[in-house]
Amino acid sequence: MKKKICFGLLILLLLLNGCSLQSEMKDGFYTAEMSEYSHGWKEYLCIFVKNDKIVYAEFNAKDPSGYIKAWDNAYMRNMLEPCGTYPNEYTREYVAQLIELQNPDDIDAVTGASNSGGNFKRLAAAVIAQAKKGDSTTVVVESKKE
Repeated sequence: MKKKICFGLLILLLLLNGCSLQSEMKDGFYTAEMSEYSHGWKEYLCIFVKNDKIVYAEFNAKDPSGYIKAWDNAYMRNMLEPCGTYPNEYTREYVAQLIELQNPDDIDAVTGASNSGGNFKRLAAAVIAQAKKGDSTTVVVESKKE
């Protein structure tokens, strides 16, 4: 009887341990990008996972030539006054929240950048899913039609 109980406990422990391992993120870099350009820019998110935590992330957008949106000073000046923010500011804010909270569902939208915030949450969910699988191929997130 004791052998059956010990064997049962061992099986239960292995099952519980196996389930928790499946939900952990694997160390490495993971990238997701939107499927289409929006207003000339395609947003992307790259994360680095170490010990089941996101320790680095880069969120930005690029044009077809690869130029980064946060580097575009003219875009910044045009966006800052009407929206109260600009890409180099809101991308860093979204990344900081992801690194702190580790959960895209808990991220608050940045006023003036809510469309990018929605995309960021979708990109974050996609890269986290890739990290849990240990799949470092770039995942493409379907863009919402405007």
